[in-house]
Amino acid sequence: MVILTNRKLSHYIPLMIRIYHFPRTRGFRVIWLCEELKIPYEVINIDFAPEYRFGKDYGKLNPLGKVPTLVDEETIMSESGAMLQYVLDKFGGGRLQPGADESSRAAFLQWCWFGEATFSRPISEIVNHKRNFPENPKQDVIDEMKKRCRACMNVVEKEMEGKDYILGNDFSAADIMIGYNFVPYSRYTEEVLSPNVASYYERLCSREAFKRAVEAETK
Repeated sequence: MVILTNRKLSHYIPLMIRIYHFPRTRGFRVIWLCEELKIPYEVINIDFAPEYRFGKDYGKLNPLGKVPTLVDEETIMSESGAMLQYVLDKFGGGRLQPGADESSRAAFLQWCWFGEATFSRPISEIVNHKRNFPENPKQDVIDEMKKRCRACMNVVEKEMEGKDYILGNDFSAADIMIGYNFVPYSRYTEEVLSPNVASYYERLCSREAFKRAVEAETK
C-alpha cells in the first residue's frame, strides 16, 4: 500500500521506505513519523501467523519473526526506536529532534529510550506472557508488570504538568515514542489514562499526521 507520493521537499527523498507491519504494533511509530515528515513510504501489512512470520521468506528480513521491519534500499532494520532515529537523521532535515548542541537534546534522547526500554517493556511482558501461557497465566507475573506500567504512567503524568508535549511547547519524535504506549497501556492494565496524560494523548490524536497514520495502518 503506497502512502504519500510526489512530495516536493527541499531535502533528499527516498525511493520508498517499506514498513512491514501489523496493526496496533510498534510499526505505527514509524508510520506516524513518516506522516509528520511528509516523506513517501509503503506499508506492507504482513500475515501475523507464526507460519509466515517464522517462514523462510520473512525470516530473511527479520530473523526473530517480529514486526516492524524497515527496508530502505539496502538497509534493513527491526527495532522501531532505531528506525525512528534513522528516519529522522536521514530524511528529517533537522525536524522533530533537537540538534546535538541544543540543551534539550539529552532530554529528547532520555524520553525516546524511556518510551521503549522502560515504558513499553512491562506492557510487552503482559502481552507475551498471556500469548505464551494462554491456559495458565501467572497472575503474580501480570500484576507485577501492571505495577511497573503504573509507575511509568506516574512519571509521565508528573512530567506533563503544565506542558503541551514531553519537551515543552514543541512536538518531537519523543512524543511518538512515548505516545504509542498509551493505548496498549489502557488495554492491558485495564486502567484509564491519568488526567495530564489523557489531555496529552488527546493533543497527539488531534494531529493530522496521527490521523493519517491511523488510516494508513488499517487500510
